[in-house]
Amino acid sequence: METAIRKLETNVFSKLGYLLELGGIKKDIAFLVLSGLAVLASLFDYQPLPFDIAWVAIILCGLPIIIEAIIGLVTEFDIKADVLVSLALIAAVATGEIFAAAEVAFIMQIGALLEDITVAKARAGIEKLVNLTPQEARVLTASGAQFVKADEVQVGDILRVLPGETIPVDGEIIAGETSINQAVLTGESLPVDKTVGDMVSSGTVNQFGSFDMRAVKVGEDSSIQRMIRLVQSADAGKAKIVGLADRWATWVVVIALLSAIGTWAVTGEILRAVTILVVFCPCALVLATPTAIMAAIGNATKHGFLVREGDALERLANVKTVTFDKTGTLTFGMLKVIAVELIDSPVGCTSDSVYRLAASLEALSEHPLGKAIVKSFKEGSKTDILPVTEFKMLPGRGVSGKIASQLIVAGNERMMAEAGIEIASSVKTSGASYLDQGGTIVYVAVGQYLVGYLVLADTVRSESQAVIDKLNRIGVETVLLTGDNKSAAYTIGSQLGIRSIRANCLPEDKLNYIESHENQSICMIGDGINDAPALKKAQVGIAMSGVGSDIAVDAADIALVDDEIKELPHLMALSKRMMSTIKWNLVFAMILNFTAIGLSFPGILTPVTGALVHNAGSVLVIINSALLLTWRSRA
Repeated sequence: METAIRKLETNVFSKLGYLLELGGIKKDIAFLVLSGLAVLASLFDYQPLPFDIAWVAIILCGLPIIIEAIIGLVTEFDIKADVLVSLALIAAVATGEIFAAAEVAFIMQIGALLEDITVAKARAGIEKLVNLTPQEARVLTASGAQFVKADEVQVGDILRVLPGETIPVDGEIIAGETSINQAVLTGESLPVDKTVGDMVSSGTVNQFGSFDMRAVKVGEDSSIQRMIRLVQSADAGKAKIVGLADRWATWVVVIALLSAIGTWAVTGEILRAVTILVVFCPCALVLATPTAIMAAIGNATKHGFLVREGDALERLANVKTVTFDKTGTLTFGMLKVIAVELIDSPVGCTSDSVYRLAASLEALSEHPLGKAIVKSFKEGSKTDILPVTEFKMLPGRGVSGKIASQLIVAGNERMMAEAGIEIASSVKTSGASYLDQGGTIVYVAVGQYLVGYLVLADTVRSESQAVIDKLNRIGVETVLLTGDNKSAAYTIGSQLGIRSIRANCLPEDKLNYIESHENQSICMIGDGINDAPALKKAQVGIAMSGVGSDIAVDAADIALVDDEIKELPHLMALSKRMMSTIKWNLVFAMILNFTAIGLSFPGILTPVTGALVHNAGSVLVIINSALLLTWRSRA
């Protein structure tokens, strides 16, 4: 019998909760507008209805508060601030203080609405998760190529992947050569050459050249699915911000009731007891936190940050360590020609002519390296691209063609070796210094003579150095977590003054690092899909939304709209300022509450004047919070 009653209660209250949620924020705003007009009309004694128009506010704003309080008490014995508010509303109505009840209900629902908007508005426009796994795969059978659903691919199936396609499963190349963009796994934009016998991973992109592969890991075992599971399972355990009024609700309710009963017992006047309950209502306390958060979010937005979680700024205020991804975060994530080295040869080329020959040849290439060379050349040179004939592209090696009837070859060591072009040991030694710094070398030959080489590398953002310096000055530890090789990682890290560096990091490695340092309150900043698990696990995750992936943005708490990290020190300072504002708001609200109680006991304040005092306090709290909108860090 008891179980049946319990089930009935649960069913009834769940339906009531559902009804309260109908209409969402738009309904809440409409109710608040109507209630506000009703409170104003009652204040100026305008009564167009046969009953006190303040009842409109009580029904629209007060009734939901009472229902939610009852649901919390009955289903979970959860005593929150709305319990005290409900007692005050009921007491005020019972004693005929309709206007006071309407005022309290109206102010409390404003606070609740601000909390809802804090989350809903911040999430708008960025909450989307892409399906990274292709829906179809091209399977080769005895009767030809057939398209099947990607999740139906079996181990051992032979698949063909064309240029520009995303690889559907993990497997081994059995025919063909290509370059694979593995940014989804490593975060690095530089493609990796692949040939027969090499493994390729699902979710990575085939840049150039079709190839056949044998499926090795399919379905839930594939790399991309493991990535998605990491993101889904990385439980950040981030505590949601809870208003002080709710934290202290049990004690506040007990003190309020005892004070009201004591006042009634001593004075014998019920109105004074009701006034105690009214002034005890945590209006200013409820507004203290959401108003400050909304103002801080508004400030952050003006500086290029889109805050998805209101409590993210609260968590950021406690951060002691900031971990950075490298590519696309501290660097631009785009390769540029940083050097052109000339090699003595009978051809008699200059550095400019070597650069021009390489750019002219690569203008016909679809390879990311070739595109980077052409783009860099056009940005830095006033000369035109030369016409090329008999162009050939060899996947994983380079390109060749004729310019003014001369054979021009551009590519890696393998390309030069196949063309019969010797690379002197001194040239290899000079190039090794660039390779150690994470650079990529493209050799250029005219006929059978090596005439020079181009060095391509990712470049550091101009603002990165200043950001790291500011963080170091304020005592925040900086850490570099990158999928790049050790040489490139240490080159960038030492250049920027980052002391802690971890290279060759897979998504699991970044996640494990965050997990092992949870007690340090870590903020993670990244841009790629490979960063998503760490972004979600960190105390605060900040994603570069411009170049970053949708899944990284979804996993993060904050998104950088313009992909510039120069305002990061301001954001951290803003979070601390916000917490300071909240604390001052709370202190003021508590002082106001106890002062009003002291004035209520001797009857100086009535329920109406007590509600007005609370309104004044709420206004001052809002004004103090609003100052955060224009606050600027001096750091």
